[in-house]
Amino acid sequence: MTLMGQRIKDLRKKNHLTQKELGDKLNVTKVSVCCYERGTRVPSLETLMDLSNIFHVNVNYFLGNDCYAVSDNDADYGMMMAKEEMEFILELRKNISLYEKLIEDPKRTVELINKKMR
Repeated sequence: MTLMGQRIKDLRKKNHLTQKELGDKLNVTKVSVCCYERGTRVPSLETLMDLSNIFHVNVNYFLGNDCYAVSDNDADYGMMMAKEEMEFILELRKNISLYEKLIEDPKRTVELINKKMR
């Protein structure tokens, strides 16, 4: 499931809507909503705007650009990222040796992690 799909699903459930009910509000089928949630289909821009209006969130929330992260309190050096990404980084920092390896050689460390996960 993609981040967008997970967020659509979470908001739908939080608002006590079935996939069919959300589909009716969006003028799409239940199957389309299911595909959005599973990440096998991406909503059109119009549908994304409708989702934003239905759930009263900014479109950036669905795109994973909902939090602004600033480096060393320098507003000129920051970026938009998902709340889940920020939580991941904070959790990663607790594992000092892994965090240092990622900082030293991110590409190599990710390759090793990916290899272990297979």
